[in-house]
Amino acid sequence: MEEKKIPAHIAMVMDGNGRWASQRGFSRSIGHRKGTETVRGAMEFCIDNSVDYLTLFAFSTENWKRSAAEVDAIMSLLREFLYSQTPEMNENGIKIDFIGDTSRIPASSQRAMEYARETTKNNDKLKVNIACNYGGRADILYATKEIARRAARGLIDPETLTEEDISASLYTSDFPDPDLLIRTGAEKRISNFMLWQLAYCEIYFTDTLWPDMDKEKFAEALKWFSGRQRRYGGVK
Repeated sequence: MEEKKIPAHIAMVMDGNGRWASQRGFSRSIGHRKGTETVRGAMEFCIDNSVDYLTLFAFSTENWKRSAAEVDAIMSLLREFLYSQTPEMNENGIKIDFIGDTSRIPASSQRAMEYARETTKNNDKLKVNIACNYGGRADILYATKEIARRAARGLIDPETLTEEDISASLYTSDFPDPDLLIRTGAEKRISNFMLWQLAYCEIYFTDTLWPDMDKEKFAEALKWFSGRQRRYGGVK
């Protein structure tokens, strides 16, 4: 594809792990484990196609409503994935970071997150942001509180506040808004993910469950994106 049609930033809602497992008579944790293999494939696909940023919706602020056993399994898989895959990701030039309120994440998982972040901090081939205990509304609330604190100290005039000021106060301040959102699992909603940042994002829905996504299916999403006209409210 033409270089201009390659999205600089792809975001992914990785939905369908539990249904994939249930269809095969497995526990939901098996589906999440299978899903980590797809994460590796997504990273490889982005590198192969010169995508600069990849954001993965790993665990939302609402996912705490799931059973304690499933939450524990997800956190365990996160630790396992980071400790086992960080050396290879580092060799491949991948930089790992996290967005969301990670203070609620178990300490053992926080240590794994810090290990991945510190090990890969100097890489720039692909910047991967893992959204963990993240919600779009919580992100906007976080930014609002930060701006209010700055205003209370006289560091900013509310009357001169701009959209750029808000963007700079979000969890995602260090990277551009997504160009393409891929949502797997047949659901057609964004599920409280990056509400501010997705304002002009192209959104690709697929019935494919996350564990079944492969490079060919990711290529289908990019082909679809290449046919979109991004007018941002204007006319071409």
